[in-house]
Amino acid sequence: MPILPRVLFTRRTIATACVTGSLALGSAAYGSHTPGPPALGTPTSASASMPSGGNPSATPMPGMPPRNGLSAQQDGYTLTSPNATLPAGKAATYRFTITGPGGTPVTAFALNQTKRLHFYVISSDLTGFQHLHPSMTGDGTWTAHLAPLQPGHWRLFTQFTPDTGPGKGRDFVLSRTLTVPGTAATAALPPPSASTMVDGYTLTLRGNLKAGMMSPLTVTIRKDGKPVTDLQPYLDTYAHLTAFHQGDQAFAHLHPQTKVTDGHGGPTLDFMIGLPASGNWRLFLQFQTAGTLRTAAVTLHVR
Repeated sequence: MPILPRVLFTRRTIATACVTGSLALGSAAYGSHTPGPPALGTPTSASASMPSGGNPSATPMPGMPPRNGLSAQQDGYTLTSPNATLPAGKAATYRFTITGPGGTPVTAFALNQTKRLHFYVISSDLTGFQHLHPSMTGDGTWTAHLAPLQPGHWRLFTQFTPDTGPGKGRDFVLSRTLTVPGTAATAALPPPSASTMVDGYTLTLRGNLKAGMMSPLTVTIRKDGKPVTDLQPYLDTYAHLTAFHQGDQAFAHLHPQTKVTDGHGGPTLDFMIGLPASGNWRLFLQFQTAGTLRTAAVTLHVR
C-alpha cells in the first residue's frame, strides 16, 4: 500500500487563521454562494437580531456528544503499540495493531476515502500535525513512517472501518499518546480569524457554527486575488478537513459536500461541520494543486 506524501507543520510553518465573536453570524441557504453566508467573525444585522443561542442554519446532532477518539478502546476494538516514546528531531517508525473483540488482530478494513486506515499525529499545543496512510502486513501490523517530531507530548489517532466482525461497517477513531523526550517548546495557539494563507493561497471561511449542531461551512480558495479552479482530487475529494479541540485534543473529521466531477475543482468547497464542544478548534485543510499537497491551518472559536 503506497504511502502518500507526509506533511509536518510546526509553529514556525503553519499558516494561521481564526474566528472572532460568537460565530452566530446570520443564515444563508446551504450551497448558496451569491450571496454566500457571512464571513466568520463578520458582524451582520442578522446576527445582531438573532435570539440568544440561535443558529438558524444549523441542525442538532443526534446523540451528542459523539465519539471523540480520546481512547485506545471502543466497543471491543483496541489500538495497541509497543511505541510509547520516539526520538526527537529525526524520522521515526511507529508500529501498531488494531485488535477486535477477543484480542485477535483485525486484518480486513473497508476503504474510507480510498484508504483502509487514516493516521493522524497532533502535538499537545495543536501546532504540529501529520496525516499519514500506513501500510499493513498480513498479520495486522501497521507501520507509519513519521516525519521528525519535536520534544513534547503527542497524540496519535487511527480512523478505520472494519470489514468483518461485529464492528463491520462502523467507523472507529482510536488514539494513543506518545512522548518525545527533550525540552518541549510549546507555542500559543494562533488566535481566531476568518482567513489563512499557505504557499501563496488565501483561504476564506464562511459559515454559522455552534457547538453540538450540524452547520454548513464554505471555504473559498484564491491565489494572487484570483479564484483557484485547478484543485485536483485528493482522497476522492477536493479537500480533506480534520479538527482538534484545544485542551483535550478531541478529534473531528469533517466531511466535504463538494463532489469530485473532474480534475479541476474550486474555488469553493462545502463542508458540513459538527463540532461537539465549545471553545477553540484547530482545523487542518489539505488540498492539492499541480501534484503538490498543501495544508492550511485555521483556528475556530465555537460557542
